[in-house]
Amino acid sequence: MEKQIKELTLLLLYLTSWEEDEYPDGIRRSWKSYPFDALDALSEEDWLRRSKRSKSVYLTDTGIKEAEALMKKYRL
Repeated sequence: MEKQIKELTLLLLYLTSWEEDEYPDGIRRSWKSYPFDALDALSEEDWLRRSKRSKSVYLTDTGIKEAEALMKKYRL
Protein backbone atom coordinates (compact mmCIF):
# COMPACT_ATOMS: atom_id res chain seq x y z
CA MET A 1 0.00 0.00 0.00
CA GLU A 2 2.84 2.42 0.83
CA LYS A 3 4.32 2.02 -2.66
CA GLN A 4 0.96 2.78 -4.27
CA ILE A 5 0.47 5.89 -2.13
CA LYS A 6 3.91 7.11 -3.13
CA GLU A 7 3.24 6.42 -6.81
CA LEU A 8 -0.20 8.01 -6.82
CA THR A 9 1.01 11.08 -4.90
CA LEU A 10 3.75 11.59 -7.49
CA LEU A 11 1.23 11.11 -10.27
CA LEU A 12 -1.16 13.66 -8.76
CA LEU A 13 1.69 16.13 -8.27
CA TYR A 14 2.61 15.71 -11.93
CA LEU A 15 -0.95 15.95 -13.23
CA THR A 16 -1.59 19.17 -11.29
CA SER A 17 1.78 20.74 -12.06
CA TRP A 18 2.64 23.67 -14.27
CA GLU A 19 5.82 24.72 -16.03
CA GLU A 20 7.69 27.76 -14.75
CA ASP A 21 8.92 29.82 -17.68
CA GLU A 22 11.01 32.22 -15.64
CA TYR A 23 13.75 29.62 -15.14
CA PRO A 24 16.21 28.87 -17.97
CA ASP A 25 15.32 25.18 -18.35
CA GLY A 26 11.78 25.56 -17.04
CA ILE A 27 10.75 23.45 -14.08
CA ARG A 28 7.46 21.78 -13.19
CA ARG A 29 5.92 23.01 -9.96
CA SER A 30 2.96 21.70 -7.99
CA TRP A 31 1.26 22.74 -4.75
CA LYS A 32 2.42 20.69 -1.80
CA SER A 33 -1.00 20.07 -0.30
CA TYR A 34 -0.28 16.39 0.25
CA PRO A 35 0.72 14.54 3.42
CA PHE A 36 4.26 15.47 4.39
CA ASP A 37 5.16 11.79 4.90
CA ALA A 38 4.38 11.13 1.23
CA LEU A 39 6.31 14.24 0.14
CA ASP A 40 9.28 13.18 2.29
CA ALA A 41 9.28 9.73 0.65
CA LEU A 42 9.24 11.31 -2.82
CA SER A 43 12.09 13.64 -1.84
CA GLU A 44 14.12 10.64 -0.68
CA GLU A 45 13.70 9.12 -4.16
CA ASP A 46 14.88 12.48 -5.63
CA TRP A 47 11.59 12.79 -7.51
CA LEU A 48 10.85 16.22 -6.09
CA ARG A 49 12.45 19.01 -4.14
CA ARG A 50 10.81 21.33 -1.68
CA SER A 51 11.49 24.14 0.71
CA LYS A 52 9.86 24.62 4.11
CA ARG A 53 9.10 28.26 3.21
CA SER A 54 7.52 27.56 -0.18
CA LYS A 55 3.94 26.38 -0.69
CA SER A 56 4.96 24.43 -3.77
CA VAL A 57 7.40 21.70 -4.74
CA TYR A 58 9.17 21.10 -8.01
CA LEU A 59 9.54 17.85 -9.84
CA THR A 60 13.02 16.72 -10.79
CA ASP A 61 13.75 15.28 -14.23
CA THR A 62 13.78 11.85 -12.61
CA GLY A 63 10.41 12.54 -11.00
CA ILE A 64 8.91 13.66 -14.31
CA LYS A 65 10.13 10.50 -16.04
CA GLU A 66 8.76 8.34 -13.22
CA ALA A 67 5.40 10.15 -13.34
CA GLU A 68 5.18 9.66 -17.10
CA ALA A 69 5.88 5.93 -16.62
CA LEU A 70 3.16 5.83 -13.95
CA MET A 71 0.71 7.41 -16.38
CA LYS A 72 1.28 4.46 -18.69
CA LYS A 73 1.05 2.00 -15.80
CA TYR A 74 -2.28 3.43 -14.64
CA ARG A 75 -3.44 3.98 -18.24
CA LEU A 76 -3.90 7.75 -18.04
